Amino acid sequence: MLIEVRVKNCFSFSEEIRFSTKADMRNKKFSSNVHTENHFHILKTVGIYGPNNAGKTCLVKCIRSVKNILLNQKPCMMSNIFQESTICQLGITFLEEGREFSYDVWYDEEKEEYPYERFAEITKDQYGNEKKTVWLLKDSIKGIHQYGEEELLKMLPLISQSNLLFYLVDSSKFQQLAEMKRIVTKFASRIDIVNMNNIPLKRTIHLMKNQNDLQRKVVEFIKNSDLYMDDFEYVDMDQIRIKMDSDEEKPEEKALDIPDQIMDQIRLVSVYKGVAVPSVLFDSTGTKKIAALASYIIEGMEQGRILVVDELDSSIHFKLTRAIVAMFNNELNTNAQMIFTVHDINLMDCKKMFRKEQIWFVHKDDTGIYVYSLAEFTAQQGVRDTTDIMEKYRRGVLGALPDPELIQSLLSLKGNQREVSLDGR
Repeated sequence: MLIEVRVKNCFSFSEEIRFSTKADMRNKKFSSNVHTENHFHILKTVGIYGPNNAGKTCLVKCIRSVKNILLNQKPCMMSNIFQESTICQLGITFLEEGREFSYDVWYDEEKEEYPYERFAEITKDQYGNEKKTVWLLKDSIKGIHQYGEEELLKMLPLISQSNLLFYLVDSSKFQQLAEMKRIVTKFASRIDIVNMNNIPLKRTIHLMKNQNDLQRKVVEFIKNSDLYMDDFEYVDMDQIRIKMDSDEEKPEEKALDIPDQIMDQIRLVSVYKGVAVPSVLFDSTGTKKIAALASYIIEGMEQGRILVVDELDSSIHFKLTRAIVAMFNNELNTNAQMIFTVHDINLMDCKKMFRKEQIWFVHKDDTGIYVYSLAEFTAQQGVRDTTDIMEKYRRGVLGALPDPELIQSLLSLKGNQREVSLDGR
């Protein structure tokens, strides 16, 4: 599970920001929303609020960049345009196999190099006291290196910076390095990142082709999300009812130059009153998004994956978004996690759904971008578990609200129209 993300000089983040999913166990409310393992307490879900273009998507991009780097893929990141430095600083803390680890890496966008790596394990006793053991430190900027095996330690100053260390050397020859590679790649491979405005159907189609328990759960999820749907299936083309003009004949399949993935999407059908129709052609945008998202949710819950969703509430009814979040918060979910950006304030509910530390904000002003949680507001500041958080947010008390000055724009527009009208006379 993802515990913390640290970012500096990357995308829109100039100064360092920290995003955390640590649970504050001084508060016992909604204990089912917390995953507890080996004295570590991690939130199962976190929602991130903020106006458009404030930095929510940039935070998702940073998580994607970390995943790419750990899996030996293109970083796909850029330094902040207002900074002279081209070095992006990224760090994560995560739980894997019941153990907590941290990995910090710097990437020089201009040189396409990694001048800094630091990997450590964090242990915690029953009293909450933490101990950090550094496995690897490779700081090519300051010339500081640390590693447990003497043979590799001597090589560190000479090794290229073009990639992470365990991708540059034969890690099988160094026990601790091989273990480090296994841990981080296992963690990174369980991260799924979804943009609700561009969800690929590939995963759902793959699951629908297999008649198994996972497929059945995906179907039930989709059916329960649509009041009128009888069934959801992957069928042969001859089972799809398509109306054609009487003087037309159905063309031979080989005559259609249609890619296989398009045909797969057409064969994914919704059944209404016994009639199977292609979901991609017939269903609403919201239903199609649910169908695409379903596989990520069900697999995430079944396999203990980390699902990061940008704009969770895009075209989705607010009751469905609440139900999805509730699934991850449920006590039956033992090790899956969902982190999502959202605008829908109906989810901002500390009375029935969330602990305070599960609600985060991204605020942007002339001085910079700030990332903070609701838990940072104290009872003395009028924010309690029983507080109407939605009303506080509407009033701007919590920040992270757009200030488009739409009224002034409207008045200005009407003023211009009036001037044009007067000139026309």
